[in-house]
Amino acid sequence: MSGRPEPAAGRTDPADLADLAALPDLASRAFGGGVVVANDEFFAAADNLVDPLPPTFSPRTFAAKGQVYDGWETRRRREPGADHAVVRLGLPGVVRLLVVDTSFFTGNYPPFAAVDGCAVDGYPGPDELARARWVPLLGRSPLAGDSRNVFPVDVPHHVTHVRLTIFPDGGVARLRVHGDVVPDPRLLPDVLDLAATEHGGRVQACSDRFYGAPQNLLAPGPARVMGEGWETARRRDDGNDWVLVRLGVPGVAHFVDLDTSHFKGNAPGRATLRAADERLGDLDDPAAWFPLLPETRLRPDTRHRFPVDAPRAATHVRLDIFPDGGMARLRVTGRVDAAGRDALAARWRRTRPPAADPTGG
Repeated sequence: MSGRPEPAAGRTDPADLADLAALPDLASRAFGGGVVVANDEFFAAADNLVDPLPPTFSPRTFAAKGQVYDGWETRRRREPGADHAVVRLGLPGVVRLLVVDTSFFTGNYPPFAAVDGCAVDGYPGPDELARARWVPLLGRSPLAGDSRNVFPVDVPHHVTHVRLTIFPDGGVARLRVHGDVVPDPRLLPDVLDLAATEHGGRVQACSDRFYGAPQNLLAPGPARVMGEGWETARRRDDGNDWVLVRLGVPGVAHFVDLDTSHFKGNAPGRATLRAADERLGDLDDPAAWFPLLPETRLRPDTRHRFPVDAPRAATHVRLDIFPDGGMARLRVTGRVDAAGRDALAARWRRTRPPAADPTGG
């Protein structure tokens, strides 16, 4: 086992697993994740591991090397050893949950897998990563075929790359690396989207997520279809729906974007946006909240941008939509405050693996 930790599967409540699975997939191609190197990709490319879409399968679809698989598949080993693929995370962060998805791999899945992580600055290539010091995230653990194999992770360090090792060979459809984003403070501009997932923004609570995950609001780029936004069920009462966002970096908002793109017959009629600074008071106190945007009419399928009339520092924002409906994106553009940047720098240092070498050596 080479000192690797034992897998934690089976010791976590299913509700906790669901919460962890709602964290961003740090490895996803949607955030810029990619495969740096794989020792073997004979049957199917390792790039498929980070595809944000669910894996698919078309039976009896053959190419020159056999059945086509939507995943990474290596050849059958005829000597001792293991296969591996190294993934550059699109977002550096602390890994909380790993999913080794073997969907559609039945007689050709690997019986065991392990995952390690490292923190290396810059954009290292295969040779530099081979010299890096890797931290075990998941010990050699059994896998089931045609299944989402889920493993909680309890390692407090942020990583920039992960290495999936399969024993001895076989196919894996997807690798999901859910975790808390820890952005490198040295790479943050003065003006940015304070709420963006890539800057550490996170949905802390919401009233309803029937049709779409609220974390989609903070995703990079414009939504391509309605399904890439947040949409609630139809309300049959006199209430309204809402979402609470912890900003990735505390700061002062100057512009907000409420984007209803693709929502035509189901856009909210109106919305408000409020903010609060938890460093100054309890978020449960209504007096802690101040308006960024008063109640404002929204149009369907429209990217709305509004200036903030009275900018103030905040750590959280709350979007209320009336009465229900769907939103594609929420942007909170502003300046990071000095205390927030200092706190982020301290977190980056605190979570860096002790053995990590900034040069990768």
